[in-house]
Amino acid sequence: DKGKLVLTLFEDDCPNTVASFISLVEKGFYDGTLFHRVVPHFVVQGGDPTGNGNGGPGYCIKRELGRSHFRGSIGMARNADPDSAGSQFYFCLHAATTYHLNQGYCVFGRVSQGLEVMDQLRLGSKIIKARVLSKRAHDYKVERLPEKE
Repeated sequence: DKGKLVLTLFEDDCPNTVASFISLVEKGFYDGTLFHRVVPHFVVQGGDPTGNGNGGPGYCIKRELGRSHFRGSIGMARNADPDSAGSQFYFCLHAATTYHLNQGYCVFGRVSQGLEVMDQLRLGSKIIKARVLSKRAHDYKVERLPEKE
């Protein structure tokens, strides 16, 4: 609701994370969801269908590591379990405040257009509509982890 963001995803580095994200976007999962966590000079987090930070898509994916955080990077949020990411993601607002997340969280993309829009996101800002503009010519099959008891 603040403007248009265009994301570029790092499929070569994080193929399953990207597959999951694309799958959720194509299902309309993110449409209407809110940014439920905003920490100035750190991150803006969204992707929770409940809007309170406790929801997800009903499955988890294995953590994929590779790139370090930088301004405008997109990471997968998770709880204390390294393999607990689902649908929640965050935008990195400043690299200097997120360096400690490196090698702990999956950086799976970046904001390629709209950094000024990212900076305007506030608690309760809404994703009006997410859509895939282009993707590679193959099926995007998500490898889901078994449910934990």
